[in-house]
Amino acid sequence: MAQWTATAALPQPRPFDPRAVRQQFPIFRARREPPLVYLDSAATSQKPDAVLEAMNEYYSLYNANIHRGIYRIAEQATAAYEDARAHLARFLNAGSPREVIFTRNSTEALNLIAYSWGRANLRAGDAILLTEMEHHSNLVPWQILAAERQVELRFIPMTPEGELDLEPLPRLLGDGRVKLVSVVHVSNVLGTVNPVAEIVSAARAAGAVVVVDASQSVPHLPVDVRALGCDFLACTGHKMLGPTGIGALWGRRELLEAMPPFLGGGEMIREVKLTESKWNELPWKFEAGTMAIAEAVGLGAALLYLEGLGMDAVFAHDRELAAYALGRLREVPDLRLLGPPLERRGGVIAFELGDIHPHDVATVLDSHGVAVRAGHHCAMPLHRKLGVVASVRASFHCYSVPEEVDALVEGLHHARSVFG
Repeated sequence: MAQWTATAALPQPRPFDPRAVRQQFPIFRARREPPLVYLDSAATSQKPDAVLEAMNEYYSLYNANIHRGIYRIAEQATAAYEDARAHLARFLNAGSPREVIFTRNSTEALNLIAYSWGRANLRAGDAILLTEMEHHSNLVPWQILAAERQVELRFIPMTPEGELDLEPLPRLLGDGRVKLVSVVHVSNVLGTVNPVAEIVSAARAAGAVVVVDASQSVPHLPVDVRALGCDFLACTGHKMLGPTGIGALWGRRELLEAMPPFLGGGEMIREVKLTESKWNELPWKFEAGTMAIAEAVGLGAALLYLEGLGMDAVFAHDRELAAYALGRLREVPDLRLLGPPLERRGGVIAFELGDIHPHDVATVLDSHGVAVRAGHHCAMPLHRKLGVVASVRASFHCYSVPEEVDALVEGLHHARSVFG
């Protein structure tokens, strides 16, 4: 495994040109009629050549299992897998690669915390504090745990504009019963960028452990776990230009050391007897069985690609495109925008179009080659809070361009004409 430092071999950001970036993604080079207008990056991002080539190289040239073989290609595979861990640790400014646990996705990372830390530390009468804008992945694991352990669920409320109302926070934390706070960094529906550092500060002062769902933030803006001050952070590779099937949990080393394993089997053990076992060291204690090796290699390539673009530049591009989209969408009659002002959101925009069902809107848009999300976006409570059943969502990434917004607006005008 390569020696790791927080600043080792950082790619130098190059001038950001979304049109040049776009040409490095084969899906946009493919000929289609109508051309693909991809505005669903909050669901999953597209993959650049560098990621696909890295994964193909693994399968073609050094396909072998990791941590087990002492032959050359097995050692090469192990090095590539662990290098990806080191890249992600650097990307998040973690204290050590050993604080990074590979999972299938953010959902598995959040479940790992609930099953391992939660079941070891929460008792009847304790409380968990969440928010009203969480993705189901940051609600359901805690609901299961609360029902099992008789733990109370509390919620930071959301304003009608789609922002967190922190005024009740001192009261919610004040009785000392909240042992864990879990909060989304950027809303997958509204694009709201939450004041996570402020929430973390209040929660830790109240003695609570803090989890951050960074599924929508790590792919789009600089995220520094030490600056945030949180205890755990979940992210997923497929939203950050990497492959599906690979995500990660970052956690404070002292907390991870004290937690019991999540899954049992190969790799996560040091010694096995017929009636007892001893666990492996971090991070391998939480990585049972053969892991997603090619996917980790692809994630490592995606991280290097994003570092080359510069995360500040990626986020600035998202904001610039969101500003353009908000302006253009206001031209569409009967369209209701959801979410906060531009200065407090990222590159995600949800809306309603009169009384036309979002699925019907998305179907018309698809006939124009425009791919958007329609539905509740795995956030039913958030939609209920806003008084809507579902919404249409357009979301951007580094390869998105203004012409795609123009195509979206043209398609929305057509949807209005179709449904009268």
